[in-house]
Amino acid sequence: MAPITKEYDYVVIGGGSGGMAAARRAASYGAKVAIIEAHSVLGGTCVNVGCVPKKIMWNTASVNEMLKQASGYGYSVSEYKFDWNTVKNKRDAYIKKLNGIYENNMQREKVDHYHGHAGFKDAKTVIVTLEGSEPVELTGKKILIATGSHSIIPNVPGKELGIDSDGFFKLEHQPKRVAVVGTGYIAVELAGVFHALGSEVTVFSRTKFILRKFDDIIKNNLLTEMQSVGVNFVFDSGVKGLRLKDENDKNGPIIVEYESNGEKGELEADTVLWAIGRVARTEGLNLEAAGVQVDQRGHIVVDEYQNTNVENICSLGDVVGKSELTPVAVAAGRKLSNRLFGGEQYKDDKLDYVNIPTVVFSHPTAGTCGLTEDQAREKYGEIKVYQEKFVNMYFGLLDHKEPTAYKIICTGPEEKVVGLHLLGRNSDEILQGFGVAMRMGARKSDFDNCVAIHPTAAEELVTMR
Repeated sequence: MAPITKEYDYVVIGGGSGGMAAARRAASYGAKVAIIEAHSVLGGTCVNVGCVPKKIMWNTASVNEMLKQASGYGYSVSEYKFDWNTVKNKRDAYIKKLNGIYENNMQREKVDHYHGHAGFKDAKTVIVTLEGSEPVELTGKKILIATGSHSIIPNVPGKELGIDSDGFFKLEHQPKRVAVVGTGYIAVELAGVFHALGSEVTVFSRTKFILRKFDDIIKNNLLTEMQSVGVNFVFDSGVKGLRLKDENDKNGPIIVEYESNGEKGELEADTVLWAIGRVARTEGLNLEAAGVQVDQRGHIVVDEYQNTNVENICSLGDVVGKSELTPVAVAAGRKLSNRLFGGEQYKDDKLDYVNIPTVVFSHPTAGTCGLTEDQAREKYGEIKVYQEKFVNMYFGLLDHKEPTAYKIICTGPEEKVVGLHLLGRNSDEILQGFGVAMRMGARKSDFDNCVAIHPTAAEELVTMR
């Protein structure tokens, strides 16, 4: 039997944040749109096993931190217990509710949702397959690839004994001892959650640093803070394999075999989290049939307008490997659909990837926008750096003085702000407004001319000299 064939103005492969944003925006202009998602629910990594449930767990961990700090403010907090499974069930229910909202949005805006695996037949045809169902062929005048990325699992013996960030959200109970392999933002965030909730955490780093791509004021001060509160680090290390402590106890402790500075070692843990990076999700797409070009790392190659080398095929989000952040994919998807379907006024619409603010939900939080100090020196040569490290007033009555550290990087005679880096309580909320200022081309004098809000941590950014 020949497959069912349907024609669309726009076929979107990937029902994550970027794909959904592009599909909905295109539909709002009257385009006939189809969206294909391999998983049973819409939302992609961010909604289901990423940003949203991660922030819930960060909130959960932060509540526990505040309970421990309460005595410093005169509260006598009676004994309390934390139940991981209770939070997991409530978190899962919340995510399920969001899945329903996204599905309803697609129906309301008349976007056809296909559940199945997408693969190119040729440059204008995508075949959707799902076990137990007849394949469907979708032809699109325009096709968007927004399939995201997935975790890298190292090829070492016993690798299946570890979990990735997806597996973190499947944990039914809190492990007592956790080994985290990696030092990127996912590793740092989840290590922070585990530790703040009372797990014993050991982080394995290939270097002596964390958050390699971030400015020194963030990565150095955050590393020192994590160590000061009891997170263990094994530096200059490589994990060589995992094995069960008792082969007859499949749910028992795991032995992490590693090397550090040329010496072999072992660590016993209840959970091992692989967080060494992510790779573009292109497997099964049959990109060769469409002639879509990928780079050496497997990312789809696009130009500044999200065009691939194939005239009618575009791509965005993590699969292109540029600023792999959910809001970036959403913004790129909307601007792309504006350009493709919004008429003459949007014919040149595209996302500007300069000065994109982003936050690490560590403990404490960190935020960054623009260039690091090293990047600014490489690009501009002569720069002016303003920085300050202090204790947030919140910690004034507490025994543990969590640090706050800010850096402003400027260039040129007018001291245009080209980099802003924040570490400390509420940095995640502070950064958004300053991101707007940087997008508008703010100078240091603009910061200086803003009257401070007192007493706040953020006022340091407009009083720094």
